[in-house]
Order: sequence, then structure tokens, then C-alpha cells
Amino acid sequence: MNIPNRTINMADLAKIAGVSVSTVSRALAGNEAITSDTRERISRLAQEHGYRPNMQARNLRLRRSQSIGVVLPLGHQKDQHLTDPFFLMMLGHLADAISDKGYDMLLSKVIPTDELWLDRLIDSGRIDGLIIVGQSNQTETIERVSKRFAPMVVWGACMPGQNHISVGTDNRLGARLITEHLIGQGRRRLMFLGDPSAPEIKQREIGFHDACAAAGDDVFVTTMAIDLVAENAYTELSKFFDEPAEIDGIVAATDVIAMSAIRALSDHGLNVPSDVAVTGFDDVALASHTIPPLTTVKQDLEAGARIMIEKLFGLLDGKTTGSLEMKPKIIMRGSA
Repeated sequence: MNIPNRTINMADLAKIAGVSVSTVSRALAGNEAITSDTRERISRLAQEHGYRPNMQARNLRLRRSQSIGVVLPLGHQKDQHLTDPFFLMMLGHLADAISDKGYDMLLSKVIPTDELWLDRLIDSGRIDGLIIVGQSNQTETIERVSKRFAPMVVWGACMPGQNHISVGTDNRLGARLITEHLIGQGRRRLMFLGDPSAPEIKQREIGFHDACAAAGDDVFVTTMAIDLVAENAYTELSKFFDEPAEIDGIVAATDVIAMSAIRALSDHGLNVPSDVAVTGFDDVALASHTIPPLTTVKQDLEAGARIMIEKLFGLLDGKTTGSLEMKPKIIMRGSA
């Protein structure tokens, strides 16, 4: 059958194949009600004649946007950038996992100004499901919205009684293990660096205190709520080290903070690790390239991203799932 020199549609393909439009639609969708021979023949004809499905019409019919939203709420850290090494790694892995599902990724960086920012995003009609990277200080909003919008998965802390589905590392255990490592090296004057207003950081601070308390009264503890942005953290730490600091070990809540600490210590004539041992949390790509290389807690972001996407697509299919805490792994390098 001759078709005019234009892009063919499903009706054209049905005429070529000698079947109904509904048969073509079901065959191309892989519907097993259509015999495998017919599915293969229609698929072959579609390829031969350059048929491309109208995805916009299909999505409208299915009430799907074919897009997954990925949002970074920065309520507690408004100056943080998408160029942060942690964000770059996580977003790269999420983009790969979403693309493998045949979906597009719609990325949003949000600085919440009211309690309805998340409602506006999910009610926009632009996304079928949502990944939230970090609860920030928006746990109440995430909890409320999760009760009316099921296809949503959060990278972050797992908290008792939460309704929303989260995937993340056991932050408390990771921080406890890395602190025990410092104490095992004979470090006794320890400082925790991080802003506990974010649930993940709070759990890491608790793990730090767990290890210090178990070590006994001869461990002296200091904490400092510090900016997550590298330059800001460096400036704050430089001011702190302007005065003699009676510490011999730092447990930083993130690798970015740890790298800023190493830089500030070096600029003040202090050696890492002989004067002050420094540890991080995340194991971003740059962690192995600092001088000295950074001892840190590894979060398996690639596995975490794929688990989040599998859970999200399960929710889109009407399945039930639960939160998951992954085991942390200590990466030993030269800084501690």
C-alpha cells in the first residue's frame, strides 16, 4: 500500500497491516491479547515505514506526563548550589536511572517561602512521580503531602513514625563508626561540624555523641553548626582557627565541610592528620583527591538512586513499599 510522503500515523499503519487501529495500539504496547506473530509483524511494519508514536497524545490519553520530578528543597541552606559535589553525583545517578525507565527528569531547586511549595509542584500536572533529595527543614510539609500524593520517594533520614517513603544511609551508625575510628587512634578532643537542622545531619550528630559517650569521660566534645557551602564553611573555620584550638579530631557531617576544614587547618599551619585528624561523610568523587586523601563514610549513591527509582515506579504501578536504610561503609584514607 502506498502512503503519501509524510509521517504516517497509527491509522495508516493499521491499513498497511490490514488490522484495526485498536489492534495496532495494543500490539505496539505489547498487549498479550494480540498474538506474538501479529505483534512482531506490526512492530516490523512500523519500523519499515518509519512510524513514530504520538507520545503527547498517548500521555494525554493515559494522563501521564512521562516525566519524573526531582526537587532539592533548600530550606535550611539557601546558599547551597547544584554544583555541590554531593548533588552532582546524586543527580547524575538519578538521571541515568530515570532515563533507563524511558522517562524525562524535571529538575527543580526550591527555596521554600511557604507551606504550599510542594503542593504547587505536584498539582502542576508536569510530573507523574517525585524524588525529593533531602528533607531539609521541610519534614512537616513532606509528611503532609505524602498522605495525598503516593508516588513520592525521599532521599534522606528515616525517622520513627514517618509516612513518606525514604531511602538513605544509616546516618547515626555511620557517624558513630567514624567517630569510634578516631577514638581508637587515641584522639580525645573531638569536634563535630554540621548544621543539625537537617534530619540527616542531626542523626550524624547523635551518632557522634553516641561514640563519645561510650568512650568515657576522657573524651572532650565540641560541636559547631556550620554552613554547608564550601567557601562559607572555610571562612567560618578560618575564624575559629585564628585562636589556638584544643582539638585533635574533626568529624565533619559532609565531605565538603571536611575538605574546607583541611584547607583551613593547612592555612593555619596545622598538619592533617598529625595535629588534627579529619573525617567526612558521603565519599564524593573529590574525597580521594584531597591532600591528604579524605577518610570518610561512604554513601552508595548509585545504588540509592536506583532503589529510589524502583520504589517510585512501584508506587506508580499501585504497589506498596517501605523506607530503606542502607549500611554505611568506612573508607580509610590518609586524613585520619
